[in-house]
Amino acid sequence: MNAKQIHRFVQHYLESTDCRIIEKSPAHFKVKLSPLADRILTNRPYYWGFVDRTGAEPETMSFLFVTDKEKYDQSVEEQTAKDGPDQTDAALARSFGYVHATTAGARMPREDLYYGSKRLEQLFEAARSGGSYVCLFQEPDTKKSHPMESTAYTPWLGLNMRVEFQCDRKREEIHSFGVSLATGQCVEQFQDRLSGLRMTPRLPPNVHIARSSVTLHKAAGMIEQTLEKKLRTYDYGWAEEAAQRLEEEQQLIAHYYDAMLASAEEEAKTHIQTQFENRKAEIDWQYKPRVLASAINCGIFHLAGID
Repeated sequence: MNAKQIHRFVQHYLESTDCRIIEKSPAHFKVKLSPLADRILTNRPYYWGFVDRTGAEPETMSFLFVTDKEKYDQSVEEQTAKDGPDQTDAALARSFGYVHATTAGARMPREDLYYGSKRLEQLFEAARSGGSYVCLFQEPDTKKSHPMESTAYTPWLGLNMRVEFQCDRKREEIHSFGVSLATGQCVEQFQDRLSGLRMTPRLPPNVHIARSSVTLHKAAGMIEQTLEKKLRTYDYGWAEEAAQRLEEEQQLIAHYYDAMLASAEEEAKTHIQTQFENRKAEIDWQYKPRVLASAINCGIFHLAGID
């Protein structure tokens, strides 16, 4: 998962939880959390228990989320060298955008978000548990002039998938699919299509939903087949190299433990053999190449037209 994908995901999460983005660039966000996001992300049960008991106005935390560490740090260094440390915040405001007056110069906890970081995994888990399924309708561009005129909407199953390529190294991809439940058409990059539309959880007036001819189970199967077909076209040289490293590591530990077993006393051999088996299992888990696919979230999206 690259920095751009992480950045898009973080922005979508912040916006969907009504957080106030104070400042942003392609490399970072300065954000004041909403009460919902603060409850989920900051682990302050006693504070929120106090707020709930007393009805006090909540004071949520603010964070600097860095989605591209190299680019952000380079910008900070350049501005510090140019203007001096006292002017860095003001210079960053000119470079990256507007800084709210109440937070300019304030020190915020910094979180570097990259694949494998604890905070990003927390955001993934929050998205999975809190927004794993939605049902939305496209908002019409203009109101129909005639009150009896009705627009046909097609229901789509939208599914975002994470594909992880794992061995002693890791790589991740995000794939977004959409399947028309009316026609069975399966498209990729469905999330990009949705990003340009205004959506609402309520059915707009003067709209009727096209009849579905594809079940959700069948649509999910179509996405699985499409993704599997796509993955079959990939170059898996990395897996062959990982399998070679696995074999070499297994040979090394076998050589080490075989020597220990040969020289050990009889009563110690059982313990050494157990260590050997555990170590082989650890090496196998670390180096064995594998591809894992999992659903991040999904929804039914009703879009204008019959597709």
